[in-house]
Amino acid sequence: MLTGTRRDRVHGRAGRRSRFGLRVLVLILCGVPVGPVVAESYRLPPAEVVELLDAPRLPLVQLSPDARWLTLAERPAMPSLGDVARPWLGLAGMRVDPAYHARHRVLFSSGLLLQEGWQGPAERVELPDPARIISLLWSHTNDRLALTRATDQGVELWVVSVETRAARRVARFLNTLFVEVQWMPDGQRLLAAVKPDDGQARPERPAVPQRPIIQETSGRRSPARTFQDLLNDEYDAQLFEHFTRCQLVIVDPDREQLDPLGSAGLIVGAAPSPDGEWFLVYRLKRPFSYTLPHYRFPLSIEIWDQAGQRRHTLADLPLADEVPIQGVRTGPRQVNWRPGKPATLVWVEAQDGGDPNRQVAHRDAWRAWAAPFETEPRELLRTQHRARGLTWFANPARVLAAEYDRDRRWVRALLHDLDAPDAPPVVLEDRSVHDRYGDPGNILTHIQADGTRIARQTGDGIYRIGRGDSPTGARPFLDRQQLTDQTTERVWQSEPGCFETVIALIDDQQPGGTRMLTRYEDPVTPPNLFLRDWTDPSFRKPLTEFPDPQPQIRGIQRELVTYERADGVPLSATLYLPQGYTGDTPLPLVVWAYPRDYSDPATAGQISGSPDQFTEIRGASQLVFLLQGYAVLDNAAMPIVGDPESMNDTFIEQIELGARAAIEMAVERGIADPQRVGVGGHSYGAFMAVNLMAHTDLFRAGCARSGAYNRTLTPFGFQAERRTLWEAPDVYTAVSPFLHAHQIRQPLLILHGAADNNSGTFPLQSERLYHALAGLGGTARLVMLPAEGHGYLARESVLHAVAEMLDWFERYVKQAEPR
Repeated sequence: MLTGTRRDRVHGRAGRRSRFGLRVLVLILCGVPVGPVVAESYRLPPAEVVELLDAPRLPLVQLSPDARWLTLAERPAMPSLGDVARPWLGLAGMRVDPAYHARHRVLFSSGLLLQEGWQGPAERVELPDPARIISLLWSHTNDRLALTRATDQGVELWVVSVETRAARRVARFLNTLFVEVQWMPDGQRLLAAVKPDDGQARPERPAVPQRPIIQETSGRRSPARTFQDLLNDEYDAQLFEHFTRCQLVIVDPDREQLDPLGSAGLIVGAAPSPDGEWFLVYRLKRPFSYTLPHYRFPLSIEIWDQAGQRRHTLADLPLADEVPIQGVRTGPRQVNWRPGKPATLVWVEAQDGGDPNRQVAHRDAWRAWAAPFETEPRELLRTQHRARGLTWFANPARVLAAEYDRDRRWVRALLHDLDAPDAPPVVLEDRSVHDRYGDPGNILTHIQADGTRIARQTGDGIYRIGRGDSPTGARPFLDRQQLTDQTTERVWQSEPGCFETVIALIDDQQPGGTRMLTRYEDPVTPPNLFLRDWTDPSFRKPLTEFPDPQPQIRGIQRELVTYERADGVPLSATLYLPQGYTGDTPLPLVVWAYPRDYSDPATAGQISGSPDQFTEIRGASQLVFLLQGYAVLDNAAMPIVGDPESMNDTFIEQIELGARAAIEMAVERGIADPQRVGVGGHSYGAFMAVNLMAHTDLFRAGCARSGAYNRTLTPFGFQAERRTLWEAPDVYTAVSPFLHAHQIRQPLLILHGAADNNSGTFPLQSERLYHALAGLGGTARLVMLPAEGHGYLARESVLHAVAEMLDWFERYVKQAEPR
């Protein structure tokens, strides 16, 4: 029998704490260390687990715009700790690699192959060793490919000729911190940013502090989430300026020449107009902030000419320190060049002051401004709810405007005719954001001759590609929707027993053209690309033949399961069983989950995923438990259903109902031993797992990775919570497992990246939870992984985390004595 919830709490209110617990809490908050420090080196899990996780990854496939060429980027199974531990600087909400003048990153491609789509074979592109490829970018002319490469001297730009397969270095010392490399409209030259060649050295920290650090507020509301890696002082601000400062250049690979564009500055974005005559440029300005990330800093949005001269200023935005919770910045947002026009800028501006709580008829307005930018911008259209983006069509007067209703959690897409502004727009999508079954799919787009992107059409029909989620699992589809009458035809759908997705159409605009590229996989076949014809199911030509990288786990059993919460909310999960399991005896069970919020039970119960997909086990995955004889209930639905303004009032009750229903389903099927059930989760899932440990007796042990456990340290909202700590103190207290640590009586393994950069999940959260459990006499183990961020990447860290998880559950779940 499953034991019940501990009722030393009231619905949505903070539970009673013992006096002893309060005394320990005071010691912890005062920084008094509790418990011993264990010195251990990196550990390895069992050999079969190491072999599995060291298996090479499948190549990363990228298509040319015309889908006739493939790049195959080779990737190592896991980066080394040396890559993960590379020096970085936390500046203005991001991590900067000072050697590269780029964002800190640890994942690189190790090799590149180029293949002519359906004629093969793949040919290797020769690059210096190690290749360390950061990014790949096809030209829209389909005849060349740009890549950026990390070296000890900095980031380089290379161009690969499709005809010769030869790669040439065309630029060095790039600054890709903000400005990404992009092709110019001619598809032959590139726009990039390089470090200024002006001899300015990196600033040195003064030996003696030069000034106090002062912040002041006077009646202005400045709510902000708990951002990490912010500026701390004036020296940090100078460092940020040093690494942000860059020089825009036009790179001509054929002439092996770099032409400067304008002067160097704090440039954080640039884009050429479709005709190549103008440039949209973003420049940061002081004053910077010590409490906000860089994207809230003062910003000048400018229009430059071909000579690099600033001709116009679209907006001069101040520091965005008054943005409401879940609100937006005032002034122009989402500024882009309009497809189908030589040089017209389009952007959106809030009509509600950026405040989602203000009642207005229209939240946003889209505006346009055409070259030579001598007249006033004009309004294109308004949206009732918050704008999400625009999709343009072959007819430049047509535009699809997507919007999001925060109150109902609803998405809508309206087709407008800009030549008939008084005509009512046509609704092409109108559904709950959580309604997976009703998702019409994404509109397929294609790149035009000038590099801009519009919806792909055949006549008046557009194409949509979707996952096809359904009560029996996902079956991806290709639909054709007519813009004239909005009728939809199902052109193609994946067959049962496999998971096949359309990734590109080949020749649909030719008479009778019905060919497409698909990505096919099934439970025993790794993902590969195929050339298909949607009118001829028998036509199926393989383009790639990647072998199974992990054949030793092919006997693992996978099933989508459905069940119901005690309050009637339908639930689902993916059930994994070890290979060779015959069902003759119950297994120890691992429940792994991540809570999600919903407005209604119907969408909360919708199934996601497919039992027909290929299974890989990568990184510190919970699926490693399968290799040690456990059943794993993965992605177990833990919906939090209710009014978006108050749903967390019953967070604890709802996750308990979800967990209890999951265990009862597995026990009733004879799969799980109710005396040997463990729970785990990552990030918000870790927050859930520790709350279940504190408020129920359902689990023998838990594993919490990189979570936040004291919500008073995230006072301006967390996850989907819209209220502040001061508006809902009882809720923040009730859902903080740190404040209920005296109720955690089962063993808890706590893992955290020591350099976690995720908002809210400071490493301090795990450290303080461990100190609480140690001071209260609980059973816990804290593992801080050096140099790791929110996820664990280095081989040493991944294997150690897996070893910790397997050992902890072996001791406290698999070998647990009956209660």
